[in-house]
Amino acid sequence: MEVKRRYKQTEVGVIPEEWDLAYVEELAHITTGSRNTQDRVDDGQYPFFVRSQTVERINSYSYDGEAVLTAGDGVGTGKVFHYIKGKFDAHQRVYRLSDFNERISGYFFFLYFSSHFYGRIMQMTAKSSVDSVRREMIARMLVPLPPTKAEQEAIAAAFSDADALIESLEQLLVKKRNLKQGAMQELLTGKKRLPGFSGEWEVKRLGDILTICHGKSQREVAAANGLYPILASGGVIGWANHFLYDKPSVLIGRKGTIDQPQYMDAPFWTVDTLFYSVVHDPHHAKFIFYRFCLIDWNQYNEASGVPSLNARTIEKIEIACPRSAEQTAIAAILSDMDAELAALETKLAKAREVKQGMMQELLTGRIRLV
Repeated sequence: MEVKRRYKQTEVGVIPEEWDLAYVEELAHITTGSRNTQDRVDDGQYPFFVRSQTVERINSYSYDGEAVLTAGDGVGTGKVFHYIKGKFDAHQRVYRLSDFNERISGYFFFLYFSSHFYGRIMQMTAKSSVDSVRREMIARMLVPLPPTKAEQEAIAAAFSDADALIESLEQLLVKKRNLKQGAMQELLTGKKRLPGFSGEWEVKRLGDILTICHGKSQREVAAANGLYPILASGGVIGWANHFLYDKPSVLIGRKGTIDQPQYMDAPFWTVDTLFYSVVHDPHHAKFIFYRFCLIDWNQYNEASGVPSLNARTIEKIEIACPRSAEQTAIAAILSDMDAELAALETKLAKAREVKQGMMQELLTGRIRLV
């Protein structure tokens, strides 16, 4: 492979000529914590790092300073990483990397180590998964080093900005989801009425509002170039060359996952473990879908093994309904909230994608910061 000018080929790939390589054991002190899981204390004063991404709390600390931590075994092996600067404690099967020397910024090390360590340990095992980390896996891992701490810290600052954006989007999403859930609880039960609407809501059986229908096997209609989605409890699982129903419909699991309603307003096929509905005029299918989302479907489970729903049971459930115009207005508001959530989720996914791309470029010097 041709290496472009001012770059060189190394054991970790192509890096700038002036960058160096160093083993982790040359850059940091490597040890493990000493605590047990039962040492954790709810609402404790200090962070307590265990073998998961969740940070527990504890009322004592054994360490005070800058450190990077990773799980030594368990399901988080090679996947759980933490960075801290301050007082903390750690589980006895959590590796602690600290006392970074003058050649490296601790946070730059965290960024490179957390994004490359899993790949290293997978290369060192013949298995498809890793049960535990040996010290040498960490100690003899090579890290590319920009020549100055200033460049390392500039890279770290860029990632901090990316993380801040991602965190702000995550918090905004939580806030918007909570707002939508609150709006559903109020608007779909009549606790809050929209301007211009009044009058009592009528209690109806779902059987008076819609008819529950069984899905069918997709074996004969499935096609690689099909035009219509085949729906199951988890969403679209394939495509069909015929549709089963072509009007707005509310769907709910018949077996297996029975508590995740779906809504479709385009032609579709559905498998036989999913019910679809024929919504009767003048009712609004999207309003009924949102109302389905408020129902605790597990209380209607009729099986001791795999959860199951019965069509007749569903049709006997009673809900309060406003007139058609108010149903339409409520559905429009909640649909707008869904659209806003979807836009935020897309923006968050893009921000995470950009950060991932930054890791590939900045941490190996393919792109240099001015």
